[in-house]
Amino acid sequence: MRKSSLDRENGNGGRIAKFPLGGADTGGVDAVGVLDSRILPDSEFIAQWDAVIVETSQKDRLLSQSILNFTLREKVNRANLPLHGLIVLHGPPGTGKTSLARGLAARTAEAIGRLGQFRYIEVEPHALTGAALGKSQRAVRDLLGQTVAEQAERGPLIVLLDEVETMAADRGRMSMDANPIDVHRATDAVLAQLDQLAAKYPHLLFIATSNFTQAVDGAFLSRADLIENIGMPSPEACRAILQSAVEELARSFPATARIPLDADFDRAAKQCVGLDGRRIRKLVIAACALNKQTAIDPNKLSASDVLQAAKQAQAESLSVMGEQS
Repeated sequence: MRKSSLDRENGNGGRIAKFPLGGADTGGVDAVGVLDSRILPDSEFIAQWDAVIVETSQKDRLLSQSILNFTLREKVNRANLPLHGLIVLHGPPGTGKTSLARGLAARTAEAIGRLGQFRYIEVEPHALTGAALGKSQRAVRDLLGQTVAEQAERGPLIVLLDEVETMAADRGRMSMDANPIDVHRATDAVLAQLDQLAAKYPHLLFIATSNFTQAVDGAFLSRADLIENIGMPSPEACRAILQSAVEELARSFPATARIPLDADFDRAAKQCVGLDGRRIRKLVIAACALNKQTAIDPNKLSASDVLQAAKQAQAESLSVMGEQS
């Protein structure tokens, strides 16, 4: 039975996922720190890739770099062309980094499936950190040096390190609190294992995401073959994201399909500038919850409701920014 990687966002609370093996090969991995594992390509991940609205050139660049990892690394001397098999996506929360990473893994497997069956592992870094001195270092070493290595032996493998600052913290910024020696050693372990794995497994790719690249160790970032900023959506992207959310609603509530044709929808899209993609999609839900009648029957949703929700979301965002400053 395959467990969805989305369970973490649906209330799993970051628990360690366990995947029983047996029968058909589903890519299941049972190990500490593994949140999700599956065989690629995967339709759920491809849908996530398609849903994230960024510049086409950015998606093309990511996919080309990912493919290159599998077509070039085994053919060149790493001393002269130091490919480490690492892509880093960074940017504010809610901009689609994790969805892009998952989709990138699926699209890569789809593009070069001739190399064999691709496997996917998603790491939960928070599960690798512990209060006991030395525990984080051992957990990182076991996950990368054993679990990942074993899977890489079986064929092409893509590993997602979500919120990588948790396991590759900047050693130069560490305080003397909360077992800094252990955290320091954990980062050392990550770097050492990345180097060993890169040298031994040319068909292994790590995709890391971070909301705070300033908290990621510089030595980790220097190993990246590509560092890509996934920024806040442009005005054009804001409109496209909002329209995509309304269109999804219209699949079940057809009367809402008219909303993008209303002038208030354009005003709502302009109000979305400065909001992240997740917040923009959620404001359509917020608009449906503005009154009980619309909640009972979302077909009653209007463009003016969407505009009101957009204004509220923008006001909430400015309020949070004011509190943080």
